Amino acid sequence: MDIAIIAAVITAVTLVLLCLLLVMLRYLFRHKGTYHTNEAKGTEFAESADVALQSDPALQDAGDTNKKEYFI
Repeated sequence: MDIAIIAAVITAVTLVLLCLLLVMLRYLFRHKGTYHTNEAKGTEFAESADVALQSDPALQDAGDTNKKEYFI
């Protein structure tokens, strides 16, 4: 009788651990996520950071002297 109880407890613990492992693996594989950067395309082959930023179209308008900002 004691052997049946011990076997049932061991089986239950093994089943719970197996279910926990499956839940953890499912969570890890479904929630990997991605890493996005906002770097300009084609800048990885530039000689320096200054050369890479000179061709960035977002920074081309930054040197416009007609636009002025006033901070109060």
